[in-house]
Amino acid sequence: MRVKSKGSRRTWRDRDDAPEITDKWIAEADLYHGKKLVRRGRPVGSGQKTQTTLRISKEVLEFFRATGPGWQARMDNALKRYVVSQRR
Repeated sequence: MRVKSKGSRRTWRDRDDAPEITDKWIAEADLYHGKKLVRRGRPVGSGQKTQTTLRISKEVLEFFRATGPGWQARMDNALKRYVVSQRR
């Protein structure tokens, strides 16, 4: 019996085990031109937010970060509530 060498990357795969390729699967795939990533396979954002640089006190930043994942969105919501309260 022949033993597969440990360095070999070849593995036998049954064609029936391959996933079905659908339009949705293709739309979500990453697109490469050579080794360069051209387009990510995720939806485009709403375009309603602007990236900026902002200096925030250490205490405020630590407070929001301590709330866990999604802290940036919670900070954005807190700032939106403040803006609404100031417009009244």
